[in-house]
Amino acid sequence: MPLFEYTAKNNVNGQILKGQMQAPSRDEVVNHIRKNRMILVSIREAPKQITFSFGQPGIKTRDIVIFTRQFATMINSGLPLVQSLSILAAQTENKALKEVTKQVVFDVEAGNTLADAFSRHPKAFSGLFVNMVAAGEAGGILDTILLRLATFLEKNDALVRKVKSAMIYPGVIMSVAAIAITVLLIFVIPVFQSMFASVNMELPLPTRVVIGLSEFLIGYWWAILGVIGVLVFLTRAYYSTPDGHRNIDRMLINSPVLGDVIRKSAVSRFTRTLGTLISSGVSILDGLEITAKTAGNRVIHDAVMESRASIAGGETIAAPLERSKVFPPMVISMIAVGEQTGGLDEMLSKIADFYDEEVDVAVGALLSLMEPVMIVVLGVVVGGMVVAMYLPIFDMMNAIQ
Repeated sequence: MPLFEYTAKNNVNGQILKGQMQAPSRDEVVNHIRKNRMILVSIREAPKQITFSFGQPGIKTRDIVIFTRQFATMINSGLPLVQSLSILAAQTENKALKEVTKQVVFDVEAGNTLADAFSRHPKAFSGLFVNMVAAGEAGGILDTILLRLATFLEKNDALVRKVKSAMIYPGVIMSVAAIAITVLLIFVIPVFQSMFASVNMELPLPTRVVIGLSEFLIGYWWAILGVIGVLVFLTRAYYSTPDGHRNIDRMLINSPVLGDVIRKSAVSRFTRTLGTLISSGVSILDGLEITAKTAGNRVIHDAVMESRASIAGGETIAAPLERSKVFPPMVISMIAVGEQTGGLDEMLSKIADFYDEEVDVAVGALLSLMEPVMIVVLGVVVGGMVVAMYLPIFDMMNAIQ
């Protein structure tokens, strides 16, 4: 969203005011100034500054959680809205969040609702955040909603970190294995090759294969990197298409072991998000749309949107979710019971709590399985290369005897 710089004159005392505002267009800024009974003097799009900064943090989930909890505490204590936001802007250590909060203060002072002010910064405040704040403002329970939102964000962040930990470990092991094999092929194998060439002996098949791999890697490393780059590009391009996104996500969610972690984390995120939204007063149709956007998996997204269309047509949530073949029967049954009894939000929270524990178990099972598999694979590959290079040496020793 572009940043505009403007100069305006106060219509009451004639004071000249200068400021900046992020807006979709110039007309939006002009309307904003007129709405605040000011006379526009000049406006321009702020020049883009090219800065070179290393390690500059963005706005992390943890920053938003702290911001939300502190905001809820101040509102609950009776502090005015603008004063609470000004305090948060002054004390936050994250520079990006500080600037966003200052802009929110400006928008609220200009007469916008808090939810509208937050919605101008989608990189910091998600659609779920904005809709829950809007529900809190409408119901006069903003502090309660903010506390509930902070709890949701904490649990969701913990869930994301669990899944990432399951992904990182195999990735690190595979990277170490690839580096070890590359070092052996480039630096160690050529030494043995030179030694074998000097004695002019016929080499066993495993040794010839390893030497051939070494020569190919040294001679065509640029082609290997090019092929890898093209494959990565094509995969990303395919994933950016609707069908590609859906097919890859379906493949991941149906994969052995890892798919169990992804499926359970997706169920936990879906149920907790929808339960939090419904309990906060957001309509079920809006809640399903927001939940679909934050699902993180195209298969889950499509199932939730189909469920939304089903409700809009006067049907239930459970039936389309069952047809998706993604959600376990227990989840479908509990959602159906929640719909029938009118306690859907409470039932969804219970499902989320249960599947949070299931994700812990699934991650533990994945890591316990991956560790020995990785060690065996690494041992077989590296050990096989070493044995292949020592086979000719053993033949030489037998010949001497």
